Amino acid sequence: MKTIGVLTSGGDAPGMNAAIRAVVRSGINKGIKVMGIQRGYSGLLNGEIFELNRSSVADIIQRGGTILRTARCEEFKTPEGRKKAYNVLKVFGIEGLIVIGGDGSFTGAQKLSDEFDVKTIGLPGTIDNDLAYTDYTIGFDTALNTVLDAINKLRDTSTSHERVSIVEVMGRRCGDIALYTGLAGGAESIIIPEKEYNFEELCKTIIEGKHRGKVHNLIVLAEGVGGAEELAKKIEEVTGLETRATVLGHIQRGGSPTAFDRILASRLGARAVELLVEGKSKRVVGIRDNKIIDLDITEALSMKKETDNDLYNLAKILSF
Repeated sequence: MKTIGVLTSGGDAPGMNAAIRAVVRSGINKGIKVMGIQRGYSGLLNGEIFELNRSSVADIIQRGGTILRTARCEEFKTPEGRKKAYNVLKVFGIEGLIVIGGDGSFTGAQKLSDEFDVKTIGLPGTIDNDLAYTDYTIGFDTALNTVLDAINKLRDTSTSHERVSIVEVMGRRCGDIALYTGLAGGAESIIIPEKEYNFEELCKTIIEGKHRGKVHNLIVLAEGVGGAEELAKKIEEVTGLETRATVLGHIQRGGSPTAFDRILASRLGARAVELLVEGKSKRVVGIRDNKIIDLDITEALSMKKETDNDLYNLAKILSF
């Protein structure tokens, strides 16, 4: 293997730059030329490709986002689009491709390898932590700390005004951000897509807390369950307590990555290069029990993400 490419696809996540850095420097260390592909699969189709060297990735480990940029690409989802991508890879002499992204990005890598002679390796870069095969994804820990900082600040003003605060966080199908930050932030209620919740019970909990002398109430809501503004109105109507909603939105994607995400991204990026050198393809790398693992991309994509019930139950116990 003489030349490999690296791209970031889908939503950006803190730590992607650390992964790019690891891929580039590990590749160069093994005598491999590393090509950076800008704007994901869209940039691949357009030939937005350039060589990366050690200096190209200097001073980026602490930066959020991705220096390679990222974009969605509908054309790549078609057989004709992937054929075009393969031809572009051939023109640049790229034999192996490392894709940093989520399940949609992995599906693209899988199809590219299935249809053409291109070796692909996937790195889990998504703040949602919604890939079942790995304990943690790149960017998840940083997003948790960003949300937790917001919760801490909201708790101050919520206490001052003796109100109910609803914090809406990212997570359409996976409620890990809400679950982890809800527990760490001492939320009275955590609402996630994987668990049904009873609105009447929620209001009862709020009212009982008020009678016990609680001066505020914090609810962490995953966006996949519904809107925070609508829920705030309903709670205020039933309980009579002032209720405010805060939607954190894309602020969760930004910021300098935590030490955990930098180290995780570095370990995964280096392992991805090793797999290509070993001649492996259609693999994804991840972490389980603090050990770097890799497995077949098809198997990884077929695995169902399970909620940590122990963590969820602990959060409920500690909220009272």
